[in-house]
Amino acid sequence: MSKMSYRVIIERDEDGVYVAKVPDLPGCATEGKTKKELMKNVKEAIQAYVEALKKDGNPVPIGMVQVSV
Repeated sequence: MSKMSYRVIIERDEDGVYVAKVPDLPGCATEGKTKKELMKNVKEAIQAYVEALKKDGNPVPIGMVQVSV
C-alpha cells in the first residue's frame, strides 16, 4: 500500500496549544502542547480515520499527490 499525503492546517489556540485540522478528512482534528507532539498526534488521527473508513466500507479520500512534469 502506498503512503497517502494529506494537507494539514496548523494553528495555535489562545492557550498556546497547537491544533491541527485535516480538510480532506472532515472532523479529523487533534492537538498537542508542542509541534513534535502535534505531528505524532495528527499522524495517529489520520491513520485511525482512514482505518475507520475502510472498516465501514467507505471510500478513502485520495488526498494530495505530487506530479512531476
